[in-house]
Amino acid sequence: MKIIITENESMNDPLLTLLQQKARYTDLELADILSLSEAEVSARIAAWEADGTILGYRAVVDSQKVANKGVAAFIEVKVTPERGGGFDGMAMRIARFDQVVSCYLTSGGYDLMLVVRGKDLLEVARFVSEKLSTISGVISSATHFHLKTYKDNGFLFQQEELHERLPVTP
Repeated sequence: MKIIITENESMNDPLLTLLQQKARYTDLELADILSLSEAEVSARIAAWEADGTILGYRAVVDSQKVANKGVAAFIEVKVTPERGGGFDGMAMRIARFDQVVSCYLTSGGYDLMLVVRGKDLLEVARFVSEKLSTISGVISSATHFHLKTYKDNGFLFQQEELHERLPVTP
């Protein structure tokens, strides 16, 4: 397998970079790639899991190939920062909802970016109208529904390149 370490990743520990690219490496494979002992690799990974550096492992799944796909939405949220806590308290309250898959503090025209999942459009709409918008301090939100994934967490979803020429018309 070809290992690609980008400029941003090169600032990280090479062991973390490899785990981010493919979490299914065995400790022995990682040790061989990095010229470390298997015991050292195991110990470092265990320490990162214990201190919360590594929060978990998961598969990147192509939702187009799974039954019962559901829907995902990206929701921009503008909030009023809280005295003494800024955006953190509000973000943590919102992030605790089961429907919220991801919650990010962002710069620009809104403060938080949420990734929300539901079984259908109505469930996501209900989340926005009955839960998110009723939170004191939420000023506004804008919902964008996910239509198709091209790349997620470094994984390309369409492997073959499309090299179609555009038709030429007179």
